[in-house]
Amino acid sequence: MATDGPKIIDGDTAHDTYWGIMDLYDNEVDLEKIKEEFPFDVDYDDFDYENYLTSLALAFWEIGLMNDSLLKKVSNTIAKGVGVKVWTEECDKKTGRQRELALNRLIKKISVENVKIRKPKKKRKVTNFHFQPDDLLTFKLNDGQYRAVICTKITQQRGLCTYDLVGTTYKGEFKPDSKVIEDYAVCGRWISSGFYRNEIIEMQTDIDKLWEKIPNSSNRFLGLSYHLVTHKAFYGFKEKFEKVGVVKLKESYKRDGSYGYESTFDRFEEIFGDIQNHMQIFGEKCIPIVHLIDDGA
Repeated sequence: MATDGPKIIDGDTAHDTYWGIMDLYDNEVDLEKIKEEFPFDVDYDDFDYENYLTSLALAFWEIGLMNDSLLKKVSNTIAKGVGVKVWTEECDKKTGRQRELALNRLIKKISVENVKIRKPKKKRKVTNFHFQPDDLLTFKLNDGQYRAVICTKITQQRGLCTYDLVGTTYKGEFKPDSKVIEDYAVCGRWISSGFYRNEIIEMQTDIDKLWEKIPNSSNRFLGLSYHLVTHKAFYGFKEKFEKVGVVKLKESYKRDGSYGYESTFDRFEEIFGDIQNHMQIFGEKCIPIVHLIDDGA
């Protein structure tokens, strides 16, 4: 199922649609341009289209773009009953009913003129970073052994700044450096898809070079497993981390495979105390760092 719950903004399609619109709006992109970027008619199956159109309608209502044509299209789409049917059949009657109620509330809401149009929200960007992209960071756990993560990128979105850390398999009594870490692996996953080989290569540049080096990886995307720490949360334990080098991975290999938010150092104790067990539980694979390095070629 392509969504995580029966609410209007649940799941990837609805989330990406609603927040995609809001990101443009908050950056004061012209309203006509927003309508061009998010048309009413798109090539989705009926279930995903309901998720797309209803989340679009909610966003358009909030920013003053609702009109009779969109309201009619939303009403007709909901009347097909696809979402309620899918949730009822794949979950249960209760969940189907929850979806039905969510859709009814939406129609009631967007059928009335919005007299309090949402104003664009100004988001303050962080500039005084704790660490920088590509920093190799090491930290010592209670067993006296060092571990390491790579701050692969820093993401600032909708006012939230996160340090996107990718775990490594390093464990030792000495601090690693940029050269030593190349003998270890990062945590990632191979993501199957229905795209043709040439389409995957177009979407993830140089992935074919990686397929040649790693067995049983052909025709799949590479996604890294991220541990996200917010700028605010890092204030509580950033002294535990030390920059010991720079490891620059190819940009095309930095695709998200999975992520989780870590707000305390205890989480790093839990995860990296037995990284192999953690990887096994979450279906992660070891991807040799040496194959991911951006050599500037």
